[in-house]
Amino acid sequence: MRGARRSGAKRWTAAAVLVLAVLALAGCGQAPQSALNPAGPVANMELQVIGLGFWIMLGVGVIVLGLLVAIIFRFRARRGESALPEQVEGNTRLEFVWTVIPVLLLAVLAVPTVKDSFAAASAPDPSTALQVNVVGHQWWWEFDYPSLHIVTADEMHIPAGTQISLSLTSADVIHSFWVPRLAGKLDAVPGRTNSMWLEASKPGDYSGQCAELCGASHALMRFSVIADSPSAWTAWVHTMQHPNTTPQTPAAQAGFKDFATLGCSACHTIDGTTFQGTIGPNLTNLGLRKGIASDSLSNTDANMARWLADPPALMPDVIMPNLHLSKQQITDLTAYLEEQK
Repeated sequence: MRGARRSGAKRWTAAAVLVLAVLALAGCGQAPQSALNPAGPVANMELQVIGLGFWIMLGVGVIVLGLLVAIIFRFRARRGESALPEQVEGNTRLEFVWTVIPVLLLAVLAVPTVKDSFAAASAPDPSTALQVNVVGHQWWWEFDYPSLHIVTADEMHIPAGTQISLSLTSADVIHSFWVPRLAGKLDAVPGRTNSMWLEASKPGDYSGQCAELCGASHALMRFSVIADSPSAWTAWVHTMQHPNTTPQTPAAQAGFKDFATLGCSACHTIDGTTFQGTIGPNLTNLGLRKGIASDSLSNTDANMARWLADPPALMPDVIMPNLHLSKQQITDLTAYLEEQK
């Protein structure tokens, strides 16, 4: 009997150690989209509300469980006791206390929640904020800077330390714009414009994601918000406003011709050229971007070739069709697109 008990105790101990090890290791990975690691004032406000709610709930849980355990041990059945304990019902004083306490806790949580909700929803000063119009597509993001005459896709550059005023809409279905380290979620709805603002406190690359199930490739609908230093921001704006569009190598020159004749120009814009398609992403300075295919692939020659060979194989239900390009056409188009920088 004792051996069986010891064996059972060992199994429970091993199981407990395994669970604790799994929980410990779960916190060791990188979390580029963690709202618990804020990098801007809006995300900081939201984390403060989350933290307040967490500590309130933790305190309530500890007190309730503590009382439950105390009651179980205090009023447990004793040896030799067979009669029911004295039956009582109703205690006006206790009922009043456990009604008032939750109301007070909710009030404590409601005040900062309402205050920060209004602060996050308020429009920033238009004289100092940068306006960016955001359009969700299946499955990529369009970023339009009307004051700078710049349109790009999947990488939104912003100056660090500046409030960014966002106007969001959608070209097809409901999407949800979410950069966890900078701000909360906001839906992009067809036929409607929603507004929010965010700010990055320091330069960095902040990962974003569509947070609303929007189709077969929803999980691949990623983007980046890149907060630049003042000098890097000025350089990016200048490069976007003065793109280098002249193909340099023979392969890129052949790719330029293929882009014009194979149908690419009907869907894509490259500023400074006659290519003015608006169905697909703007490809101006595509070679400068760290990702392609809605930021789901690293921007390398090999990945660009894979994408051009068969887009639907990498992004199900994508609008861009398989054009059945030859190996030479893929090589030339890759050379041309990677020169856009």
